[in-house]
Amino acid sequence: MQNKLKIINDPVHGFIKIPHEILFDIIEHPYFQRLRRISQTGLLSLIFPGAKHTRFLHALGAMNLMFKALETLKLKGVKVSKEEEKAAMLAILLHDIGHGPFSHALENMLMDDWHHEKISILLMNRLNKEFKGKLDLAIEMFQGKYHRPFFNQLISSQLDVDRMDYLKRDSFYTGVSEGSVNVERIISMMNVSDEKLVIDAKGIYSIENYLTARMFMYWQVYYHKTAALGEHILVQILNRAKYLVSQNVDLEAPSNLKYFLVKNKFEEATEEDIRRFTMLDDMDVYQAIKEWAENEDFVLSRLCKIVIYRDFPKSIISSKPFSEDFIKDKIEKTNKFFGIDNGEEIVGQISRSLLPYDTEKQPIYLMNKTGETMKLEESENQILFGCMENATKKYIIYFPREII
Repeated sequence: MQNKLKIINDPVHGFIKIPHEILFDIIEHPYFQRLRRISQTGLLSLIFPGAKHTRFLHALGAMNLMFKALETLKLKGVKVSKEEEKAAMLAILLHDIGHGPFSHALENMLMDDWHHEKISILLMNRLNKEFKGKLDLAIEMFQGKYHRPFFNQLISSQLDVDRMDYLKRDSFYTGVSEGSVNVERIISMMNVSDEKLVIDAKGIYSIENYLTARMFMYWQVYYHKTAALGEHILVQILNRAKYLVSQNVDLEAPSNLKYFLVKNKFEEATEEDIRRFTMLDDMDVYQAIKEWAENEDFVLSRLCKIVIYRDFPKSIISSKPFSEDFIKDKIEKTNKFFGIDNGEEIVGQISRSLLPYDTEKQPIYLMNKTGETMKLEESENQILFGCMENATKKYIIYFPREII
């Protein structure tokens, strides 16, 4: 009989235990193994060369933090049954199972407005059927329907183990130390009050540090102007490819990707949609981009060469939107220089905004020694909160370097 209680060596958290056999069985499943071929951070490695890590690693890391969080809560007297522990670990393990190639970059592109969480639920239900109902409780927790809300908060909130893992992991692999958070300290401060997740009041500075680290990671890494542009270009490539296919242009592409370029209607996911989607990964998209870099369509070819040769257009970042006249001027110069009439396909403006802490959406609660709870922003001890409750927005314009 196979030993399923394995230990995995993770460069970020050290040794990760797999304490339940079903976790091992899920990890071994083809749906989950696909995550080895899905980048955690899209094209970020074009800017931070070390950022080559995968959704597979992240899901295991988040599962590990869930285990540690539940161990901490049990030590503080919170009753957590073996079934609840197993379900919470399954839920977080599977939270990203619905991600398509390059993670967020191509979300909604392949299957209309099918958000990755919608596909995750669909795949969880399929796995549940396959495993004869063993994921019932995990799905209930994932959807926030379980009667003990703190389980869902650990899976999805402003202080969940998902965020804690990706911040620490992305900081590690990009080498951006500002994003490194002390997850052990935060987890050690976790508690439960009235079945909701709270933080022991003395942990307030660890929480503020976590929120600021997240803010720095967004502006320094995820929303870095070239990173944001890379993500946008990927979407533009798929947009252009879908458009050309709709015009009956025969584009070469791996069969699973070609399926989604051709198909347009996705009200309900069919068996074939799911089969194709669960076979699709970054490699299919890369292979297509390499092919299309030599395509006779100027726009598609140029966009693909940006990715393959890392030849990014000129970009400028600003806290104010660029004027329509400025953008129009760049489009006209592009059309003239390249002898084309659709310069708007390779010139454009994108924006990114961030609200570091949302006071309305599942706020973080602190609990003092007497058991009273208060929102983070109500604490007299908070020192950084004022700069985290307002959204910041940046605008990025891009255009060919040849027209500067």
